[in-house]
Amino acid sequence: MSEFGYPRACDQVLAVRNELADQVVLALRTAGLPAFREDTPDTPDSPDSPDGAGAVVMVDADAETGSAAVSVGWRCGPGAVQAALDALVAGSPRDAPVVRRPGTIALHMQGALIRLLLSAGFLASPEHDLMNPGHVLVFGRTSDLPPALRPTFVPPAR
Repeated sequence: MSEFGYPRACDQVLAVRNELADQVVLALRTAGLPAFREDTPDTPDSPDSPDGAGAVVMVDADAETGSAAVSVGWRCGPGAVQAALDALVAGSPRDAPVVRRPGTIALHMQGALIRLLLSAGFLASPEHDLMNPGHVLVFGRTSDLPPALRPTFVPPAR
């Protein structure tokens, strides 16, 4: 059982999901972004995002997923998050620019993350979820699809 009482995926399924998550982290790091797995503890000597900022790759351990088993979210630097918290504590409204900034950054990064993952051969799309509006769903690699289902669109040359 998962921590929320749902059946947990078997070890074989989790191994495939973890491998996909590792490939996503590698692709994002290759693009020059700080990227790390949510379930990997931060270590002081880790070169990737010692402050926890960057692309956070998550694996869903539930046996039944209604969507992708791997997702990516953008985490702002601690300064932007702290400024938003300080503004809320001081009584600023929820729609004040300083409060909205972390979410706005995450939404802008969502498009960039999707384009980077698509260019690296992943099947990725925005997550249409009010709780995680800036997250990206990763379904696998294009090469994992049977040839008849692989996208064939080639953008015109500029």
